[in-house]
Amino acid sequence: MIWWFAWIILILWIFAVPYNIPGQRKPKNSSLDILQRRFASGSISKEEFENSRQILLRDIV
Repeated sequence: MIWWFAWIILILWIFAVPYNIPGQRKPKNSSLDILQRRFASGSISKEEFENSRQILLRDIV
């Protein structure tokens, strides 16, 4: 009887837990992170990056 209970708990844990594991790294999708990725990939220039960064930082504060 205990083994059935353990198997049920294990199966529920496998399907329910992976969505919100504490401490799990999640991809950053803030606007500043997206801007940094665009600059790193070369899709925007340094001037565009600095201007956009200043606008974003001004909005945060």
